[in-house]
Amino acid sequence: MNQYHPRSTYILDWVRVVVYYVYVALATLVVGLWGLPRTLINPANANRTASAWLRQMMGAARIILGVRIEYRGTPPAGDMLIAAKHQSFLDILAIAQACPRRAFVMKREVMNVPIMGWFARKVGSIPIDRARGKEAMRQIIAEVETARARPEGLGQLIFYPEGTRTLPGTAVPYKHGVTIVQRATGLPIVPVAVNCGMFWPKRGYPIRRGTAIIEFLPPIPAGAKAEAVLAQLTDVIEPASLRLYAEAGGLPPVPETVIPR
Repeated sequence: MNQYHPRSTYILDWVRVVVYYVYVALATLVVGLWGLPRTLINPANANRTASAWLRQMMGAARIILGVRIEYRGTPPAGDMLIAAKHQSFLDILAIAQACPRRAFVMKREVMNVPIMGWFARKVGSIPIDRARGKEAMRQIIAEVETARARPEGLGQLIFYPEGTRTLPGTAVPYKHGVTIVQRATGLPIVPVAVNCGMFWPKRGYPIRRGTAIIEFLPPIPAGAKAEAVLAQLTDVIEPASLRLYAEAGGLPPVPETVIPR
């Protein structure tokens, strides 16, 4: 039994989670229908629709689930890449809400999700098929350069270098995508540490009330080789995330969870 959720609270937890996800579905439908004609008239309205949707998601998380977000550091505002620790659906919402013109590098399958997938593409999110290897990376770089050439620019392109959600206190080797894109484009990378998985776990239940932390760390400028930048990302994101993990009441990880060099 989870130390944060004794058996007597499980029914109430289930009710809260079910209510939240029903609200998510309804709000997605309503906001999507509201934003669709506006976006068809002016594609820039896709980002405004995404912002409205994120406000609904985060507001409902606060009211229904009792989950709040504390932001630390300076949220990015210009054209840049973001490399974030990924623990749950919560960090996707929270990082996106902090960025004024956010987009994601995401699995191609996510683009097929009704409403959300269409708007994700319209705000500039880039689907990736990892099976295509170098060809997929060339596609991402080409789309980034195309976006930068537009009057509004690229915005903040969010990568999850781990490639999957991880349990708090654990890590997996980072993938090279974000560093390869930086090498090709010269854009800075903003590392992001999180402890969202302590409140909103990977599987989405149980959800613990409290304040999760999103910490924007100092940007890493372009110039170094991709391998060196990847090592630097690991060396700044992982200790910061472990610090936030401990701050939320976690225990130090066993040595086996350290990323092998």
